[in-house]
Amino acid sequence: MITVEKTVLIHHSAQQMFDLVDRCEDYPQFLPWCGETECRHRDEHKTIGTLHIRYHGVRAHFTTENEKEIPHWMKIRLVEGPFRKLEGMWRFITLSDDACKIDFRLSYDFSNRLLGKVIGPAFGVIANSFVDAFVKRADVIYGARS
Repeated sequence: MITVEKTVLIHHSAQQMFDLVDRCEDYPQFLPWCGETECRHRDEHKTIGTLHIRYHGVRAHFTTENEKEIPHWMKIRLVEGPFRKLEGMWRFITLSDDACKIDFRLSYDFSNRLLGKVIGPAFGVIANSFVDAFVKRADVIYGARS
C-alpha cells in the first residue's frame, strides 16, 4: 500500500477549493495527465466520476464514488479500476473568508504486481502533484494572492 499525504495553506476559500475538486469534468483543462473524465452522478452528498489517465504512454481509467460534505470534506472510494484498493480524503478547513487549509490523503495498491510496475511510477507522479495542480488552477480561476 502506498500513501500520499499533503497539507497546504492557501489564499482561497474552502468553498472555492471544494468546488474545484468536485468538478471532475474540468480536470482535463488543467491536469496534463488526464485525457478525459466522465461525471456519472453529482448531488449534494455524492459525486461519481471516471478519470482516464494518459501519461507517458500509460493509459488507464478508474471510477470513484466520493461522499462529501460541502465545503468541508470529500471521501474518495474506488468503484472500479486497476487498483486492489484506492481510498482517500480531501479536507478543506476554513481559516478566513479567503483562506483555507487543505489536507489531502490518498492510499492505493494496484490489483497485481505487473500492473503496479507498469502504472505505478506514473501514478506516483500524478498522486504527488495532485494538490499542487489544484492550487495552481485556483490561482488561474480566482486570481493569485499573496
